[in-house]
Amino acid sequence: MAYNINDVEKIAEFKSWSDRQKIDELLRIDCDIYTNLGKDSTKTEKETAKKNSRKIYRLIKGINNKLGNDFLVAMDR
Repeated sequence: MAYNINDVEKIAEFKSWSDRQKIDELLRIDCDIYTNLGKDSTKTEKETAKKNSRKIYRLIKGINNKLGNDFLVAMDR
């Protein structure tokens, strides 16, 4: 099944998945968000992508505090 940004909270709560599987899928979704942006993307689309990334990184922080925090710090640079 192909998950998207609407599924990120569900993924973070999966009991049958390992933490590694959850993080991998969340990062795949994050990657997909950015690969769908292009030169013709509007400012609003770019801001939405960044907002969704921050949401994903916060969920990752709940799974692996250090990794999620590192992503959030790098995002703010």
